[in-house]
Amino acid sequence: MSDSVTGGCLCGNIRYTVSQPLLNIIACHCTHCQRASGAGASHNAAIATSAVTFTSGKPKVFADTAQSGNTLYRHFCGDCGSPIYSQREKSPGMMTLKVGTLDESDDAKLVMNIWTSSARPWMPIDPTTEQYPENRPVKS
Repeated sequence: MSDSVTGGCLCGNIRYTVSQPLLNIIACHCTHCQRASGAGASHNAAIATSAVTFTSGKPKVFADTAQSGNTLYRHFCGDCGSPIYSQREKSPGMMTLKVGTLDESDDAKLVMNIWTSSARPWMPIDPTTEQYPENRPVKS
């Protein structure tokens, strides 16, 4: 994947550019991500907030008390409902971009699954990835 990627929502009203490579995907299986995505998991890439430029539209935001108990801001298109990114209240300098909104993601690879304790039994989890029953450990 190139150093710059683009993406947007289903209706096209929200478009963005990311100025850093997105190679590692983390699947979150918490019940909140399942409901917010309408799927068995939300597939995300952690990136610096400063690396994202919105070129059209502005996402709406929903403040969610995540399964972890922390406040998570879920940003989405107010027209078509596409989830765009999430951001922890405690980490405004980072965001988790919903990789399903990328125009291309050929070089990205799923490397981790979190909140597997609430994974749906019909949602396959690649056994070669890192797996955590709750959130991933904090790097020191």
